[in-house]
Amino acid sequence: MTTFDGFQMAENGEPGTAMATGTYASFFGGVFGAFLLICFMPVLADFALSFGPWEYFSIVFFGLTIIASLSGKSMIKGLLSGVLGLLIATVGMDPLEGSPRFSFGTALLKNGFSYLAILVGLFSLPKLISTAEGTQRAIEAHRLNRDLRFSNLKVILTVLRNWISLIISSTIGVFFGALPGVGAASATFVAYDQSKKLSHEKDKFGTGCSAGIVASESCNNALCGGALIPALALGIPGDAPTAVMLGALILHGIQPGPLLIFDQGELVYGIFVAFIFSNVAMLFLQLIGLKIFVYITKIKTTYLIPIIVVLCALGTYSLENNFFDMWVMFGAGVIGYVLSKFNFPLAPIVLGAILGPIAETNFRRALYTDADPTIFLTRPLSAFFLIIGMISLAFPLVTACRDWVRDIRTSAP
Repeated sequence: MTTFDGFQMAENGEPGTAMATGTYASFFGGVFGAFLLICFMPVLADFALSFGPWEYFSIVFFGLTIIASLSGKSMIKGLLSGVLGLLIATVGMDPLEGSPRFSFGTALLKNGFSYLAILVGLFSLPKLISTAEGTQRAIEAHRLNRDLRFSNLKVILTVLRNWISLIISSTIGVFFGALPGVGAASATFVAYDQSKKLSHEKDKFGTGCSAGIVASESCNNALCGGALIPALALGIPGDAPTAVMLGALILHGIQPGPLLIFDQGELVYGIFVAFIFSNVAMLFLQLIGLKIFVYITKIKTTYLIPIIVVLCALGTYSLENNFFDMWVMFGAGVIGYVLSKFNFPLAPIVLGAILGPIAETNFRRALYTDADPTIFLTRPLSAFFLIIGMISLAFPLVTACRDWVRDIRTSAP
């Protein structure tokens, strides 16, 4: 989500400011997540433990309504892109029964499509192709007009000026981090969407808006603190890194769970201190490295394009050591390029591909547990997320209707 505004800010000639904004927002988000981790770990752990498949589905439904905000000028095209993402998510093994779906008899499709391969293909290759289409004169002129300098004080004030987005996004990150299996992608989509809805400058999002960078980066780092909550308090890993950490604790004879903070209090608080220190270290290392990183934008585009394509291919292959993922990446890039030519938004495709399996799994699990669909409304937390999901879905429609009425009144004689 950071690329939505960070890339545009770099394109507008401020790559240094874009990267520095992301760095400081990450720091503040990480520290905020650490604060909530230390103060509310037992409470948030009990709260996360009360979530069943009904609540998980309602949260993911709320996340899927973000498609309306990511649709741009055409709601129809945005919804079609979202449906395409959901269809992509249905290919592969059935999440509950373990039978292959839409594999067409080939072993390559039994595991479905890697959403990371789709993500890389959709957001990197179309842009590279479009850049290659530009004239060399335009590319060189753009390259020379970039300002690599940035003011630390100015960036800090910019981040603090967006304090509402900073706090809300960080809170969303901690909340989603405390829910095992939801993932960072869902959290950053929601944080970006809510920051856009609450902003007085909604039209600037996606054009190089600092608030968009603050929302996604603060949420992303705050989520790390949230993921430690179920890991330390319940012994349930919130994500892959915390699962590795729990494995290391068990190897040393330490059993994670509700008694960990009482039996190994010095270890738990040592983890808290290390988490805060890691954010401080990240800040200094990033600020030192930024002076080097931004010079990448000075490299000729004709050199960068083939290098990026090769790195995308190698990175996609290395995920599962599977050549098929690499071809999926190239196929997604071609499809993304064609769709972008017809002004179809690409973000809803990724959103549908990521959230689709989570929504399907929890919806079916809820119905297997109890076939009564009214439970989604009788359970308070589930009903709450369904209601705000409907509000989130209706918000862009109401805004569009209001703008349409305003345009009619303005054009009237």
